[in-house]
Amino acid sequence: MVFGEEGQKKIFESKVLVVGAGGLGSPVIAYLAAAGIGTLGIVDGDVVEESNFQRQIIHAGREGVNKAESAKKFVEELNPDVEVVVYPFNITPENVEILKEYDIVVGCPDNFRTRYILNDACVLYKKPFVHAAVYAYEGEVSTFVGTPCYRCYLPKAPKEHGRAIVGATAGVFGSLQASEVIKLITGSDVLKGKILRGDLYTMNFLEIDLQPRKDCPVCSGKLKGIFSENYENDCRIVRFS
Repeated sequence: MVFGEEGQKKIFESKVLVVGAGGLGSPVIAYLAAAGIGTLGIVDGDVVEESNFQRQIIHAGREGVNKAESAKKFVEELNPDVEVVVYPFNITPENVEILKEYDIVVGCPDNFRTRYILNDACVLYKKPFVHAAVYAYEGEVSTFVGTPCYRCYLPKAPKEHGRAIVGATAGVFGSLQASEVIKLITGSDVLKGKILRGDLYTMNFLEIDLQPRKDCPVCSGKLKGIFSENYENDCRIVRFS
C-alpha cells in the first residue's frame, strides 16, 4: 500500500525513539532517517568498537565514539532534515521517562533487562513498542500496542546465552522493525498480537499468535510505576507500586 503525500506528512511530523544503535538499531535508524522521520531520538551508552563493524553498519570509521553520537552523524549526512536527539547513556528505571516525549519506541537492545523496562514503560505511558531480537541466523519481531504485551509473551527473562550474530540477520529484522514503525505512523496493519519468527539459514518464517495473560501484572494494570527491583535477575515483577 502506497501511503502518498498525507502519509509522508505524518512521517515528517512523528517522533520516534530508537533504544540501541547496534546491529538492529543500525538499519532501523538508517531507514527511518531515509523515510524522513521528523524527530529521531537515539539512546545508547556504548562506544563503537572494531568488532561492531560486521553488523553495525552506520558507524564506519568512528571507532571509540559513543554510538548515539555516531548514529547522529550518520543521520545528518543521510538526511539533514531529520532532527536527531542524542541520549548517550543506557535506559534505566531512573531515566526511562524520556519515552514520554515520543510517539513510538523501537527496542533494539542486546539484553532482556532493557526489553522489560521498555515494555513496562510503554504500557504505562501508552506508547507502541516495536520489538526485535536476533541470535545467529534467527530472529523475531513484533509490535506491542497495549495488550498483549512483551510480558504476556515472556513473563520472565530466560538465561542469557552469548551467541554470535550474523550481520545480515540483524539487518533483516531491523529493517522489519523500521517497516512496522512506518506502518504504525501511516495507519496500516502491524504485527499486533503476533510474533514473526524467522530462520535465515533455512529461510523458514512463522507467525505465533499471542493472547493476553490474565495474570500479566502489566496488562492487568497492577503495575503502577517503573521500579528497579523489577529488573534484577529474571526480571519478574516483585514491586507493583
